[in-house]
Amino acid sequence: MNLTGSGNETAGHLLEQPRVTLMWCSFTKRPMILRAYGQARTIHTGDDDWTDLAALFPPHRGARQIFDLSVDMVQTSCGYAVPFMKYGGERDTLEHWTADRSDTDIRTYWRDRNARTIDGKPTGVPVS
Repeated sequence: MNLTGSGNETAGHLLEQPRVTLMWCSFTKRPMILRAYGQARTIHTGDDDWTDLAALFPPHRGARQIFDLSVDMVQTSCGYAVPFMKYGGERDTLEHWTADRSDTDIRTYWRDRNARTIDGKPTGVPVS
């Protein structure tokens, strides 16, 4: 599930090329990086499979799209240069931002801030 944010680059890139890489880093005791390589597609609220896929996540009014991934390969690497960091908890900023806006306000935000990538290419986010 992808929530409303200030950019929408992944959706725009997937319209041009469905290739995607996800990366996780261990910031605790054991240094490790995990990458998952594969193909992805973007599902929006009006798409046929939105309802079934959205049911897999907690409901959120700021839900902008879902990225459906097929992983082709998984790879690990050492992560020796990844710094130690402590988890401080979840932020509630997006929850407050969303609660202060109507559904129309959120769609307007998508139209104004999420419909195009930083280099002006379409993202496919629904704005109506």
